[in-house]
Amino acid sequence: MRFPPRAHRIGAAAALLSALLVGGTVSATAADAAAPASVVSTRATVSAASVGSICYSDLPSQAYDTLDLIASGGPFPYSQDGVVFQNREGVLPSQSSGYYHEYTVITPGSSTRGARRIVTGQKTDEDYYTSDHYVTFDLIDFDC
Repeated sequence: MRFPPRAHRIGAAAALLSALLVGGTVSATAADAAAPASVVSTRATVSAASVGSICYSDLPSQAYDTLDLIASGGPFPYSQDGVVFQNREGVLPSQSSGYYHEYTVITPGSSTRGARRIVTGQKTDEDYYTSDHYVTFDLIDFDC
């Protein structure tokens, strides 16, 4: 299993700008080609609106543990940790396959992996947190 490099953290503003500039475009699909422009535009707006931001200090304590494990390369508590996140929901900026990887944020009292995850992007070292199993994501701001 390959883990993305986490050599350094960049400021949230730079990460958000990078995500918007590099991956903020909506790639055309066959469905988009058949849809009116207003529908395609609405899809892009809904997707972009689903990515917010969260201060590092506002994360649950278990997210700190996960981020530390990512930085050190593991070991991870679940065999699924570190697998490629496909972004099937289309909430995160569009990137090539293998760009995103997902990691479990342990939920106390849960007998399963729960719904909380950290999803990392390998090229610009952006980290996203989701508490609702990929419905919404927050870009982690390490500067606050």
